[in-house]
Amino acid sequence: METKPILKVTDLSVILDDKKILDNISFEIKPQEVLAVIGPNGSGKSVLLKTILGMIPAAHGEIKWSEGITVGYLHQRFQVDYYLPMTVQEFLDLKPNHKFTIPEVFKLIKIPESWFKKSLATLSGGELQKVLLAWAILDKPQILFFDEPTENIDIVSQESIYSLLHHLQETTKVAIILVSHDLHVVYRYANQVLCLNQKMLCYGEPETALTQKTLSELYGDHAFFHH
Repeated sequence: METKPILKVTDLSVILDDKKILDNISFEIKPQEVLAVIGPNGSGKSVLLKTILGMIPAAHGEIKWSEGITVGYLHQRFQVDYYLPMTVQEFLDLKPNHKFTIPEVFKLIKIPESWFKKSLATLSGGELQKVLLAWAILDKPQILFFDEPTENIDIVSQESIYSLLHHLQETTKVAIILVSHDLHVVYRYANQVLCLNQKMLCYGEPETALTQKTLSELYGDHAFFHH
Protein backbone atom coordinates (compact mmCIF):
# COMPACT_ATOMS: atom_id res chain seq x y z
CA MET A 1 0.00 0.00 0.00
CA GLU A 2 1.47 3.35 -1.07
CA THR A 3 2.21 5.86 1.69
CA LYS A 4 0.31 9.12 1.38
CA PRO A 5 2.26 12.42 1.31
CA ILE A 6 2.40 14.57 4.43
CA LEU A 7 2.65 17.60 2.17
CA LYS A 8 1.86 18.09 -1.51
CA VAL A 9 2.68 21.33 -3.33
CA THR A 10 1.23 21.86 -6.81
CA ASP A 11 2.02 24.65 -9.31
CA LEU A 12 3.08 27.07 -6.58
CA SER A 13 3.98 30.61 -7.67
CA VAL A 14 4.95 33.57 -5.48
CA ILE A 15 5.07 37.25 -6.44
CA LEU A 16 6.67 39.85 -4.16
CA ASP A 17 6.84 43.56 -5.02
CA ASP A 18 5.52 42.78 -8.53
CA LYS A 19 8.41 40.36 -9.13
CA LYS A 20 7.87 36.64 -9.64
CA ILE A 21 10.05 34.87 -7.07
CA LEU A 22 8.80 31.31 -7.63
CA ASP A 23 7.15 29.93 -10.75
CA ASN A 24 5.06 26.72 -10.87
CA ILE A 25 6.84 24.64 -8.20
CA SER A 26 5.49 21.13 -7.54
CA PHE A 27 6.70 18.41 -5.18
CA GLU A 28 5.59 16.16 -2.32
CA ILE A 29 7.12 14.66 0.80
CA LYS A 30 6.15 11.46 2.59
CA PRO A 31 6.72 10.36 6.20
CA GLN A 32 10.39 9.93 7.15
CA GLU A 33 11.66 11.34 3.83
CA VAL A 34 14.32 14.06 3.57
CA LEU A 35 13.84 16.62 0.81
CA ALA A 36 16.81 18.90 0.14
CA VAL A 37 16.12 22.26 -1.52
CA ILE A 38 19.15 23.70 -3.32
CA GLY A 39 19.91 26.68 -5.54
CA PRO A 40 22.00 29.86 -5.72
CA ASN A 41 21.45 32.91 -3.51
CA GLY A 42 18.21 34.65 -4.44
CA SER A 43 16.72 31.56 -6.06
CA GLY A 44 13.67 31.51 -3.76
CA LYS A 45 14.60 28.72 -1.33
CA SER A 46 13.71 30.58 1.88
CA VAL A 47 10.65 32.10 0.20
CA LEU A 48 9.46 28.59 -0.64
CA LEU A 49 9.68 27.46 2.98
CA LYS A 50 7.98 30.59 4.29
CA THR A 51 5.18 30.29 1.73
CA ILE A 52 4.51 26.67 2.64
CA LEU A 53 4.42 27.68 6.31
CA GLY A 54 1.92 30.48 5.60
CA MET A 55 4.30 33.35 6.31
CA ILE A 56 4.20 34.60 2.70
CA PRO A 57 1.06 34.44 0.51
CA ALA A 58 1.06 32.35 -2.66
CA ALA A 59 0.04 34.01 -5.92
CA HIS A 60 -1.04 30.71 -7.45
CA GLY A 61 -1.08 27.00 -6.73
CA GLU A 62 -2.05 24.62 -3.92
CA ILE A 63 -0.37 23.63 -0.65
CA LYS A 64 -2.08 20.53 0.73
CA TRP A 65 -1.28 19.11 4.18
CA SER A 66 -2.35 15.80 5.67
CA GLU A 67 -4.82 16.29 8.50
CA GLY A 68 -3.42 17.00 11.94
CA ILE A 69 0.22 17.47 10.92
CA THR A 70 2.48 19.23 13.44
CA VAL A 71 5.35 21.26 11.96
CA GLY A 72 8.73 22.27 13.40
CA TYR A 73 10.78 25.12 11.92
CA LEU A 74 14.40 26.11 12.50
CA HIS A 75 15.03 29.64 11.26
CA GLN A 76 17.99 30.60 9.12
CA ARG A 77 19.23 33.16 11.64
CA PHE A 78 18.53 33.58 15.33
CA GLN A 79 20.24 36.43 17.15
CA VAL A 80 20.73 36.29 20.91
CA ASP A 81 20.97 39.49 22.94
CA TYR A 82 24.13 39.01 24.99
CA TYR A 83 22.54 40.95 27.84
CA LEU A 84 19.52 38.62 27.94
CA PRO A 85 19.50 36.91 31.37
CA MET A 86 17.91 33.63 30.22
CA THR A 87 19.10 30.05 30.63
CA VAL A 88 18.60 27.24 28.12
CA GLN A 89 15.92 25.68 30.31
CA GLU A 90 14.06 28.99 30.73
CA PHE A 91 14.13 29.50 26.96
CA LEU A 92 12.76 26.02 26.21
CA ASP A 93 10.10 26.38 28.94
CA LEU A 94 8.65 29.29 26.94
CA LYS A 95 7.38 26.90 24.26
CA PRO A 96 3.79 25.79 24.93
CA ASN A 97 2.28 22.34 24.45
CA HIS A 98 5.33 20.18 25.05
CA LYS A 99 4.85 16.57 23.98
CA PHE A 100 8.45 15.74 24.86
CA THR A 101 9.88 16.76 28.22
CA ILE A 102 13.04 18.87 28.09
CA PRO A 103 15.16 15.99 29.51
CA GLU A 104 13.75 13.69 26.80
CA VAL A 105 14.72 16.18 24.11
CA PHE A 106 18.18 16.63 25.62
CA LYS A 107 18.70 12.86 25.52
CA LEU A 108 17.41 12.65 21.94
CA ILE A 109 19.71 15.43 20.70
CA LYS A 110 22.60 14.33 22.95
CA ILE A 111 22.76 17.59 24.91
CA PRO A 112 24.39 17.24 28.36
CA GLU A 113 22.21 18.09 31.35
CA SER A 114 24.80 20.66 32.41
CA TRP A 115 23.34 22.90 29.69
CA PHE A 116 20.09 23.37 31.66
CA LYS A 117 21.56 26.32 33.57
CA LYS A 118 23.75 27.69 30.76
CA SER A 119 23.02 31.22 29.63
CA LEU A 120 21.89 31.45 26.00
CA ALA A 121 24.34 34.30 25.51
CA THR A 122 27.33 32.08 26.34
CA LEU A 123 26.54 29.37 23.76
CA SER A 124 28.67 28.91 20.65
CA GLY A 125 26.98 28.93 17.24
CA GLY A 126 26.85 25.14 17.12
CA GLU A 127 25.53 24.87 20.68
CA LEU A 128 22.81 27.44 19.97
CA GLN A 129 21.71 25.47 16.90
CA LYS A 130 21.32 22.36 19.06
CA VAL A 131 19.13 24.31 21.49
CA LEU A 132 17.03 25.66 18.63
CA LEU A 133 16.70 22.12 17.30
CA ALA A 134 15.47 21.07 20.75
CA TRP A 135 12.89 23.88 20.58
CA ALA A 136 11.76 22.69 17.14
CA ILE A 137 11.05 19.12 18.25
CA LEU A 138 9.53 19.71 21.72
CA ASP A 139 6.01 19.23 20.34
CA LYS A 140 6.88 16.04 18.36
CA PRO A 141 6.40 17.41 14.82
CA GLN A 142 5.80 15.03 11.92
CA ILE A 143 7.78 17.31 9.62
CA LEU A 144 10.73 19.64 10.26
CA PHE A 145 11.76 22.63 8.15
CA PHE A 146 15.43 23.69 8.28
CA ASP A 147 16.62 26.79 6.45
CA GLU A 148 20.42 26.43 6.12
CA PRO A 149 20.78 25.23 9.72
CA THR A 150 24.60 25.25 9.67
CA GLU A 151 25.19 28.75 8.29
CA ASN A 152 27.94 30.63 10.16
CA ILE A 153 29.02 27.72 12.36
CA ASP A 154 32.25 25.76 12.22
CA ILE A 155 32.79 22.57 10.20
CA VAL A 156 32.74 20.25 13.22
CA SER A 157 29.44 21.75 14.42
CA GLN A 158 27.98 21.47 10.91
CA GLU A 159 28.67 17.75 10.82
CA SER A 160 27.17 17.38 14.29
CA ILE A 161 23.93 19.14 13.29
CA TYR A 162 23.47 17.02 10.16
CA SER A 163 24.21 13.83 12.10
CA LEU A 164 21.56 14.87 14.63
CA LEU A 165 19.01 15.47 11.88
CA HIS A 166 19.71 12.01 10.51
CA HIS A 167 19.43 10.55 14.02
CA LEU A 168 16.06 12.29 14.52
CA GLN A 169 14.80 11.00 11.19
CA GLU A 170 15.67 7.42 12.16
CA THR A 171 14.45 7.55 15.77
CA THR A 172 11.30 9.69 15.53
CA LYS A 173 10.34 8.92 11.88
CA VAL A 174 10.07 12.66 11.20
CA ALA A 175 10.15 14.01 7.64
CA ILE A 176 12.59 16.84 6.90
CA ILE A 177 12.71 19.65 4.36
CA LEU A 178 16.23 21.03 4.34
CA VAL A 179 17.65 24.08 2.54
CA SER A 180 21.37 23.57 1.97
CA HIS A 181 24.23 24.76 -0.23
CA ASP A 182 26.27 21.64 0.50
CA LEU A 183 25.91 18.96 -2.16
CA HIS A 184 27.78 16.46 0.02
CA VAL A 185 24.94 16.82 2.55
CA VAL A 186 22.34 16.37 -0.20
CA TYR A 187 23.88 13.12 -1.43
CA ARG A 188 24.47 11.80 2.07
CA TYR A 189 21.15 12.56 3.76
CA ALA A 190 18.42 13.39 1.21
CA ASN A 191 15.97 10.99 -0.43
CA GLN A 192 14.82 13.69 -2.86
CA VAL A 193 16.28 16.97 -4.11
CA LEU A 194 14.47 20.04 -5.46
CA CYS A 195 16.60 22.40 -7.55
CA LEU A 196 15.41 26.00 -7.60
CA ASN A 197 16.35 29.10 -9.51
CA GLN A 198 12.97 30.83 -9.29
CA LYS A 199 11.63 27.99 -11.43
CA MET A 200 12.08 24.29 -10.75
CA LEU A 201 15.15 22.93 -12.56
CA CYS A 202 15.12 19.42 -11.10
CA TYR A 203 13.21 17.18 -8.74
CA GLY A 204 13.96 13.57 -7.87
CA GLU A 205 16.58 11.34 -6.31
CA PRO A 206 19.94 13.16 -6.04
CA GLU A 207 21.85 10.51 -8.00
CA THR A 208 19.64 10.99 -11.05
CA ALA A 209 18.37 14.58 -10.69
CA LEU A 210 21.71 16.32 -10.12
CA THR A 211 23.16 16.10 -13.61
CA GLN A 212 26.04 18.27 -14.79
CA LYS A 213 23.54 20.16 -16.97
CA THR A 214 21.35 20.91 -13.94
CA LEU A 215 24.31 22.05 -11.84
CA SER A 216 25.43 24.36 -14.66
CA GLU A 217 21.93 25.87 -14.87
CA LEU A 218 21.96 26.40 -11.09
CA TYR A 219 25.48 27.65 -10.49
CA GLY A 220 26.95 28.52 -13.91
CA ASP A 221 29.05 26.67 -16.48
CA HIS A 222 32.00 26.43 -14.08
CA ALA A 223 30.00 24.27 -11.65
CA PHE A 224 31.31 20.77 -11.12
CA PHE A 225 30.73 18.20 -8.44
CA HIS A 226 32.33 14.79 -8.15
CA HIS A 227 30.27 12.31 -6.12
